[in-house]
Amino acid sequence: MLANMAPRGRALGAVPTVSGTVRLVIGETSSVRDRRDSRWDEHRRVRREQLVDATLAAVSKHGAGVGMEEIAAEAGTSKTVVYRHFADRSDLYVAVCARVAGQLTRRLRTAMGSSTDPRSMVIAAVDTYLAFLETDPEVYRFVVSHALADRPVGEDPVSSLSSLIGDEAARLVAGALTAGGRDPGPAAPWGHGVIGLVRAAADWWVRADRPIPRAELAAQLTDLAWAGLAGVTAPVPGTPSSPGSRKEEQP
Repeated sequence: MLANMAPRGRALGAVPTVSGTVRLVIGETSSVRDRRDSRWDEHRRVRREQLVDATLAAVSKHGAGVGMEEIAAEAGTSKTVVYRHFADRSDLYVAVCARVAGQLTRRLRTAMGSSTDPRSMVIAAVDTYLAFLETDPEVYRFVVSHALADRPVGEDPVSSLSSLIGDEAARLVAGALTAGGRDPGPAAPWGHGVIGLVRAAADWWVRADRPIPRAELAAQLTDLAWAGLAGVTAPVPGTPSSPGSRKEEQP
């Protein structure tokens, strides 16, 4: 019955008094603490995002070798405040890499979903990757150089991104192999191999200060990658998608 007397959302506690009677105490402490913790968590999340924004802006302004002083100045605060939200420089570096990886992954998935033709998907993905680098090469240099990291990070964000993109490429290759009546087993190494090719060429392109136009490099890389993929993903004779089968089906 006492429980029914408690206002909704509050807990009642029975506390004995000096006279021996019982006084009801409404326990609000835990719920108030929960609300305060929740507000602080949201504030901390927003502040971390703002500091990541400031870091990217500072990288664009000062280059990949940007220091914590420049980052704090861009954020309009001090290094002490930055370290309240990030354990160390590596923690901030990982957060920036996660932001960059998320943006690039979304763009690549959109590009690869823009066509059902495998070759068109490859060139769209390659061009999107190069365009991302071209938009702000200093951010790319910052990510791949680990310049801000002051300790080994648990999981290299760059390698994780390459692995994720390689999985997407492997999925496309597996589909092409299956459609051609071939074993999809080699799809994983071939897909990741193509991504390794593109990343190595992109690293050279940025390091050499983009000596050829992006569209030309994208076409060259697609030609090279597709020359190999086209041969190994060609339909097996006699399968419904092979040229010979289509010819036999014609009246």
